[in-house]
Amino acid sequence: MGKLIIFSAPSGSGKSTIINYLLKQNLNLAFSISATSRPPRGTEQNGVEYFFLTPEEFRQKIANGEFLEYEEVYTDRFYGTLKSQVEKQLSEGQNVIFDVDVVGGCNIKKFYGERALSVFIQPPSVEELRKRLNGRGTDTPEVIENRIAKAEFELSYADKFDVVIVNDQLEKAQAEALETISNFLKK
Repeated sequence: MGKLIIFSAPSGSGKSTIINYLLKQNLNLAFSISATSRPPRGTEQNGVEYFFLTPEEFRQKIANGEFLEYEEVYTDRFYGTLKSQVEKQLSEGQNVIFDVDVVGGCNIKKFYGERALSVFIQPPSVEELRKRLNGRGTDTPEVIENRIAKAEFELSYADKFDVVIVNDQLEKAQAEALETISNFLKK
């Protein structure tokens, strides 16, 4: 039976980079495949990148209690984690890795308890986060300010996680994440 590794972090904290690094290590990690009500983009396939559901199908699964966590990002645009998919991956012996918001991360941890390790990737400071988001050059100043406001909210959740890794130097944060997760998987 596999274990669960939950990652949450404010946008721009380096979470995706750290997860991609861990996926390349020999840890038998597999991404949790989420469900969404948005249509597929480009070459995305159902059951590979996401499970694509209609908003109605998504609402039905919410009503049936089939999600570990979900979020309605805006009207009719849902994202969530199906219990059945996670159970399938765990029963195949995979260690399932999640990239979720702080509330979703806390919900998954609550559901699985000791079988799950929750990791919060923290930027060194809000100022550094602003610098990174500006450096990406992909967002308007307004979007960046919204992300900073959301980050301040998310940072208030850090103490609800099993482990907090401060990403001030990427290599150091990656090494710390690798050691933490390796130890957890050996238990």
